[in-house]
Amino acid sequence: MEEFDVCIIGGGIAGASVAYHTAPHARVIVLEREAHVGYHSTGRSAAVYSPQYGSRLNRQLTAIAGDFLRDPPAGFAAARLLNPRGFLALGHDEDLEARREAITDAEATGNPLVPLTPSEVQSLIPFLKPESASWGLLDTHAEDMDVEAMLQGYLRGARAHGAVLRTNAEVLSLTREGGVWRIEGPDLAIRAARLVNAAGAWADPLAQLAGAQALGVIPHRRTAFICDVPAGTDLTRCPMTVWANESFYFKPEAGRLLGSLAEENPTVPGDPQPDELDVAIAVDRIEHVLCFEIKKLVRAWTGLRSFVHDRDPVSGYDPVTPGFYWHGALGGYGIQTSAALGAFAAHQLLERPLPASFAEAGIEAAQLAPARLQPHV
Repeated sequence: MEEFDVCIIGGGIAGASVAYHTAPHARVIVLEREAHVGYHSTGRSAAVYSPQYGSRLNRQLTAIAGDFLRDPPAGFAAARLLNPRGFLALGHDEDLEARREAITDAEATGNPLVPLTPSEVQSLIPFLKPESASWGLLDTHAEDMDVEAMLQGYLRGARAHGAVLRTNAEVLSLTREGGVWRIEGPDLAIRAARLVNAAGAWADPLAQLAGAQALGVIPHRRTAFICDVPAGTDLTRCPMTVWANESFYFKPEAGRLLGSLAEENPTVPGDPQPDELDVAIAVDRIEHVLCFEIKKLVRAWTGLRSFVHDRDPVSGYDPVTPGFYWHGALGGYGIQTSAALGAFAAHQLLERPLPASFAEAGIEAAQLAPARLQPHV
């Protein structure tokens, strides 16, 4: 029976970031059921950092995380984690209410959006049909993220402070005896005072395995693809581009184009595969606004984004089950908020005051606590 202070179940970027911030002060083990870390949601992200994306709380957490991602500790990564990209919302006259809401939300965060005329949009995306949009709003603070470098940086830093990572580590039994969790599975026999549920789409089933009440963490499908573009297509200035009704988006990806249907269809935990109809609809919608046909798909995939009813993340101790810490329901914001949420969870687990950046942003522990969800479960 191995002994640890904190056992983190889930080796995606959520669990890895908690391990990174906790390991310098406690004995930590991370358990990942798959053969590789980051196999599910982390490895299927559009990889864009946008402080104007998501709920107000997610935006605040993204802004806090940005300080870490722009200037990580020495040795965290070999290259920059963030690189300029931009985030462009497009629409027509029937979408003006969405435009007004976006402007208001951006002004509240202190990072106003830049209004663009159709001709200015065309200069950024010369392969866009001129009639595709009558207005644009550009977030100049949005950047591409190197997700793999972030994930490995968290794990490397955690291991440097003694954390243990186990892959192919399926948890089959969670019991609490004498104030300590007993975690068992094939080749697993672990005792830990605190248990962190960073299992993503599997957060509710894992909680029930521990005897805790489910919080209503529901995974949602999202389909994406990468396609070739015609020779000579200028992707240099093209930002992440999203339509106001969020019916699709696209962005440059290593000389190709990444496109997505941007759908959110509730489903069950698992390893979703792309549905041919979803891919076809995504290709059709994006092709409809481009000056070229999408002739070759390099690959397509479907990922899971998990939410609770208020669509804000959850990070805090279960109000009934002792030593059981929830860290999830991160939706599509888990990577860009990871540096902030990992630090938040570590301070909670270690019973330390939150960093000043949280108070300055007006973030309180109660906003993330699972207790806020109990009346809705």
